[in-house]
Amino acid sequence: PSSDLEPILTMQFSAIVLALTFGSASAFMGTPVAPRAAKASALSMTTQEELAELAESNRDALGAGLGFWDPLGCSKMSFWTLSNEETIGYLRHAEIKHGRVAMAAFLGFCVQSLDAVKGAHSTVPYRGYVENVSPQEQWDNIPVIGKLQILTFVGMLESYGEIPGEVPHYTQPGGIPGYYPPLVGKRPELLFNLYDPFDFFVDDDAESKERGLNVELNNGRAAQLAIMAMLTASKGLIVPPLDAIEGFPKYSGDVMVPFEGQLHVAMPELAAWTEQTLAR
Repeated sequence: PSSDLEPILTMQFSAIVLALTFGSASAFMGTPVAPRAAKASALSMTTQEELAELAESNRDALGAGLGFWDPLGCSKMSFWTLSNEETIGYLRHAEIKHGRVAMAAFLGFCVQSLDAVKGAHSTVPYRGYVENVSPQEQWDNIPVIGKLQILTFVGMLESYGEIPGEVPHYTQPGGIPGYYPPLVGKRPELLFNLYDPFDFFVDDDAESKERGLNVELNNGRAAQLAIMAMLTASKGLIVPPLDAIEGFPKYSGDVMVPFEGQLHVAMPELAAWTEQTLAR
């Protein structure tokens, strides 16, 4: 009977997501960085030529055959009032941050798909909690005040990250793309740094830090592909091999509307006026 298979399928899915969680971090780790990349990182600003050199030295498993890949020519642009070198620093920092967010999203999706998280709890995690729903539905069920608190906290971290700390801003000479200023010592309740809370990388030399940044960059790129694949598979589309996983979480809502039904109201009068205006 199908009911007898449900526990087995659940265990299989849990094993798969755990394997994805711990396996992806090592699957796309690049080879040790060549000395020329470490030398380039010591320069005050990154030029287009040095950016291409960094890309060539980062021989990760996904892009070993691509080298320097810039189809839109963004590395030649100057955003807003920034110079070209400052724009390159901005783009490098943005890619690193997007990769970090994607890695957190990927791991969060995997963890939130496990029974230990989505199943029954002796104490309800939040008001309106519903058991055994997809990670996206878990977000939908959070009260709006809870969502606003989460976004406010993220915004505070983002704002703090833009404050130059021990090194200059990442768009300025001497700035380091991906650098996040330390938190410890700013307030008594802050006991750990966000980037390296347990001081694992304090004693790393320049070459080790450069290789670690490339590994993080590669994993972040893979995570961006992975989280988009997961969201696509959740809509019931064909995304090998995720679409072949029994019990993969499905979602019928819209991930681009994070406050659906909570902060927006479609008044009939406004809808009618909009329709009439567009029909003219």
